Amino acid sequence: MNSMIIEYKGEVIRSEVYDLQFDFTFLASKFQLRIVLSSSLKVGEMREKKYEGQNRGVYMFRVDDERLIDATMAGGPARYINHSCDPNCSTRLVDSGPSGDDKKIIIIANRPISAGEELTYDYQFDIEDTADKIPCLCGAPNCQKWMN
Repeated sequence: MNSMIIEYKGEVIRSEVYDLQFDFTFLASKFQLRIVLSSSLKVGEMREKKYEGQNRGVYMFRVDDERLIDATMAGGPARYINHSCDPNCSTRLVDSGPSGDDKKIIIIANRPISAGEELTYDYQFDIEDTADKIPCLCGAPNCQKWMN
C-alpha cells in the first residue's frame, strides 16, 4: 500500500504561455493568427481543442496552476489508467529536483492490487456546467454518475 506504481510522463508545459506549436496550417492568414494570439485560451485549452479536432484522445494532467503534463503525443503508459469512483490508486505530486521546480506526478497504490487487476484513480475533474458533464461509466457501487 502507498507504493509507487508508475510516473505520469509527458511534455511539461507552462499553462500561461501561448502555444506557439499550434497547428500553423490552421493559422494560414495574418487575420487568423492575430485572433489566436489575442485570445485568452491557455496552452492546455488550445491543445485540447486541437486534439479534439484531430479526433484524438486527450491525455493531460494538471500539475499545479502554472504547469501541466501533456501525454497525448508523447507519454508513458500511465496516461491509459482509467477513472473510477472507487479507485485502487491515487496520484501524488512529488518534488524531484533541488530547486523544488521539478514536480512529477506519480501513481501510488491505495491498497494491495492483484495481478491482472485494472489500475484506476479518481481524475478529480473540476465541476462543469450541466451541458459539459462527462458521464462516468466506471460501474463502481459508489459511482457518482459524472466525472465532473
